[in-house]
Amino acid sequence: MKKLTLLSSAIALVVSCGALAKLPADQVARLGADLTPLGAEKAGNKDGSIPAWNGGITSVPAGYKAGDHHPNPFAADKVVFTITKTNMEQHKALLSPGQQALFNLYPDTYKMNVYPTQRSASYPQYVYDATKKIAANAELVQNGNGIINAAIGIPFPIPANGLEAIWNHIVRYRGVAATRNGGQAAPTATGAYTLIGFNEEIMFKYSDQKATAEALQAENILFRFKQSVTTPARLAGTALLVHETMDQVKTPRQAWTYNTGQRRVRRAPNVAYDAPGTASDGLRTTDDFDMFNGSPDRYTWELKGKQEMLIPYNSYKLHSQETKYASLLTAGHLNPDYVRFEKHRVWVVEATLKSGMRHVYGKRVFYIDEDSWQIHVADLYDARGELYRVAEAHGLNYYEVPTHWSTLEVYHDLNSRRYIAIGLDNEDKMYDFSVKLSDNDFTPAALRREGTR
Repeated sequence: MKKLTLLSSAIALVVSCGALAKLPADQVARLGADLTPLGAEKAGNKDGSIPAWNGGITSVPAGYKAGDHHPNPFAADKVVFTITKTNMEQHKALLSPGQQALFNLYPDTYKMNVYPTQRSASYPQYVYDATKKIAANAELVQNGNGIINAAIGIPFPIPANGLEAIWNHIVRYRGVAATRNGGQAAPTATGAYTLIGFNEEIMFKYSDQKATAEALQAENILFRFKQSVTTPARLAGTALLVHETMDQVKTPRQAWTYNTGQRRVRRAPNVAYDAPGTASDGLRTTDDFDMFNGSPDRYTWELKGKQEMLIPYNSYKLHSQETKYASLLTAGHLNPDYVRFEKHRVWVVEATLKSGMRHVYGKRVFYIDEDSWQIHVADLYDARGELYRVAEAHGLNYYEVPTHWSTLEVYHDLNSRRYIAIGLDNEDKMYDFSVKLSDNDFTPAALRREGTR
């Protein structure tokens, strides 16, 4: 892949020490020097189309208060160029195969508006400090199905292999706790849809400022997550609880569901891998959520390198309370006039299904933003090696935290010519990152209470 370029000196040095090697001191010293505190290249690219990282967004816009939808700090930016089916070949080097497939599938309606690149990702200082502290000691365990000697920060800021890179995505900082209100929709081929409403609570044990590697390893919990369906009436009250583990061989993911018809909480061991996502019309798998989640044990992971790519970024217009679902959710794909693409450097990680393992995806290629470790694009292939689905995460900086996180995830099924959009909150309350949650909010009894409200 000619367009891939490695941070060759760093990776060669780490790889030479072995797949599970710790990061040498001279490489740790690069964090905050020529690399950002989380391991991205601090400098811009050669032609200046990707600027240098200067700390990202470090203050909130005037007039903003927590609870507001986030005003666009880059509202004055103008479209640099627009890609359509007619000029796609000129920009092919900056597009994934899945993105190219969308132009071919919807030649008359799909386009990409490309804006100036704004490296807006930023995080609290204690996350930067923790990353530098753990970088020398963090390790993969259980053949890469768990991590140890890590807390709060990015464990592998200079990844030596694909497993390290995907774990960086799994444990990336998204605040300590949050409540989310919103929903998802899966438009039909004609554009008709039913909004599925959710209330969600999540507590990131790994990211707590008081977290220690020793305590996390003893408890073996990365995060706790609870979700309840609020609309439509026929689904309201259905609820899900997940305890995600740090070492998924020692203790696999624990999950429970509450079904309003049965009025019972049941263990749900099948809430993993390629089980269909909640009320998803079969358009995404459970481990598609958050672009990838759960145990990586069914795949062989390869770090292909780094490349420049057009990815959805700084998606404040798409996120705005002024953008209504009826305008955003159009047949085939989101309304392109609300979507912002920028050129960024991404890590490319390829996951290939292991022999003897089962999953609807035979191969998955993830494109991970170097500044945030957020997967922004995923190309998903079936068992025949044919493109099956294309997923995109539309990210922005939640500057009250601060953190870079997706505001909307979209999964395109190329065979059915449908998509599902998850995280719709334009017409709902904004995320609350100030909420105080405890382990008692994430018990099976709490799940039952949630379902019967």
